[in-house]
Amino acid sequence: MLQQHHIQVNSDIYALGKLQEWFQSFQNLLPKPTWMQCNLVLVEVFTNVVSYAHEGLPEETPVDIEITLDIAENFLELRIWDYGEPFDFKAEIERANREAKKNKDFANVEDIPTGGRGLFIANTVADDIRYETTGDGRNCFVMIKSFPLRV
Repeated sequence: MLQQHHIQVNSDIYALGKLQEWFQSFQNLLPKPTWMQCNLVLVEVFTNVVSYAHEGLPEETPVDIEITLDIAENFLELRIWDYGEPFDFKAEIERANREAKKNKDFANVEDIPTGGRGLFIANTVADDIRYETTGDGRNCFVMIKSFPLRV
């Protein structure tokens, strides 16, 4: 059973409330740990888009988010599109992982260094992540996360 869901919000940190309300609707479709992990990635990546990718762009610049759920195959795909300048995703993931390994005794998420925290968390949670530039001038962060069958 394949489900696709889409939301578009402004590039405004205050849109996070609307985004969280939207993502809440998936809570009953996913195991709780999976939902919580994906919610954390969504918050971190959206915050990065607003704070870095769209820095200097008008607040009305749209951020598109799409969730594809395949309940039969037990996976979720999260896509987040932005209009920022492309960056070297692989190098940033490697840098975030190096920074995190320097202090690997994190008591909680807040202990992870803020520079690259979103990418570090996404890389830890995801089965697969990638970042691609699309033909329409946008960039797309893609995360795939599998989850166990619900009992």
